[in-house]
Amino acid sequence: MSHSQSFHAAAWRRLKKNKGAVFGLIVIALAVLVAIFSYFISPDSSPYANRIILEIGGEKPGYQQQFIKVKKDKDVGSTSFFTRLLSGKEDIYYYVPIIDHTLTTDSIIVQKYIDEGVSERKAYNKALLADKPIILLTFPLGADKYGRDILSRIIIGTRVSLSVGLITVIISLSIGLILGSLAGYFRGWVDDVIMWFINVIWSMPTLLLVFAITLALGKGFWQVFIAVGLTMWVNVARLVRGQVLSVREQEYVEATRALGFSDIRTIVRHIWPNIMGPVMVIAASNFASAIVIEAGLSFLGVGVQPPMPSWGLMIKENYNFIITQNPMLALAPGFAIMLLVLAFNLLGNGLRDALNVRGKL
Repeated sequence: MSHSQSFHAAAWRRLKKNKGAVFGLIVIALAVLVAIFSYFISPDSSPYANRIILEIGGEKPGYQQQFIKVKKDKDVGSTSFFTRLLSGKEDIYYYVPIIDHTLTTDSIIVQKYIDEGVSERKAYNKALLADKPIILLTFPLGADKYGRDILSRIIIGTRVSLSVGLITVIISLSIGLILGSLAGYFRGWVDDVIMWFINVIWSMPTLLLVFAITLALGKGFWQVFIAVGLTMWVNVARLVRGQVLSVREQEYVEATRALGFSDIRTIVRHIWPNIMGPVMVIAASNFASAIVIEAGLSFLGVGVQPPMPSWGLMIKENYNFIITQNPMLALAPGFAIMLLVLAFNLLGNGLRDALNVRGKL
């Protein structure tokens, strides 16, 4: 076994002994599975979990309601496995809330639920209904003001939060590794220019910078990724520069120069693998920060746009309920953000201890 393999095996053993890091790892693994298969797990598998039933808006957790499934006027085609995996399956029925129903030979007569104590008598021909027309749906976390299932929207919102975190970390690591390596390896005027640029970006408040980039690129899903990623590379670059400055004086780097290897090969093949410990720790921290920033931007209305379910956007849509009778509608996505951010921070702390980079950070 080579030195690097034995080091990684020892680091993994240390990580497994850290209960907090293992908890974080399990939560993250579950969140990834939920994000991938969200449309198969969620009770409402329509695109963006956007089944609007206005009559039941703002209902409390555990709410149950009978519905009659009425066929839509338009023909909704079949959905392939991959289409459903990526963007869900459009409902082929309207869900009409009812209080009571009576069967006749060719139709079903129902009392359509309109509001508390208010109903309307309606008749539906059986040909216009589903094979099993009457169903009872439960809303474990309640329904938002549009009558959409909160649990379904939290499940599908997991995909938004993890996507933002992942792409942000990829952008910030790419820029941070390249600029930090160039500054630390070449020093001199290259270092001066890059450090000047880092200090300029560093001096701007993150949220202000994100606002500026979002306004330049427009509101939306992809714009949030880019905006958050372009603001989070600075701490990566500073860390990488410090690591490269300390590593470039070591014997194996001198040996690569003596063998005539190019600077790029020395940096990529020999320096980067030896500084990945601290970089992984800061990547986990950045992942957590990106989730919080995305939620904040969506809450302020400049992030992910409706009807796409983002946890921050869900808090914005339902925070009025906190001061009324139903605070869980806004607290549930808040707990989801808290749990995922906690998981990444615990994993980051565990990685720091396992890779023994406390002294280097």
